[in-house]
Amino acid sequence: MKKILFLTVLLSAVTAFADDAKNEWHNTTLSDATIKKIQDAKYQYKKCVSDEMQKPAHQEQESRRATEEIMKQCESVLSQMREVYLAEKVPDIIADRHLKQMRMQTTRNALQGMMFGEAARKSGQQ
Repeated sequence: MKKILFLTVLLSAVTAFADDAKNEWHNTTLSDATIKKIQDAKYQYKKCVSDEMQKPAHQEQESRRATEEIMKQCESVLSQMREVYLAEKVPDIIADRHLKQMRMQTTRNALQGMMFGEAARKSGQQ
């Protein structure tokens, strides 16, 4: 009885970890025009974050709160890149993973910049 239960659990575990074919991207190539669109959208996103960081209202806030507001303001710009991915038939899960990675890296950089500015203001350098 224990062997049957063990085999059943083992087989169900193997099927649970099987790759989901609809979420797998099969080495398609993105055209140069699509890559250019993605790069343009990435540039616009980073430009939006940079422009928002320069606003005086954010300079006076605590750095974490300011960063959160900045990222919320620029989220619509990031969604343009998602539309490019979906138009190219890149699976949602892969597009979302890349956008999440970019969002996290940009948030870290923005927070670091805001914390640096806040520290400089508190020390009297600005």
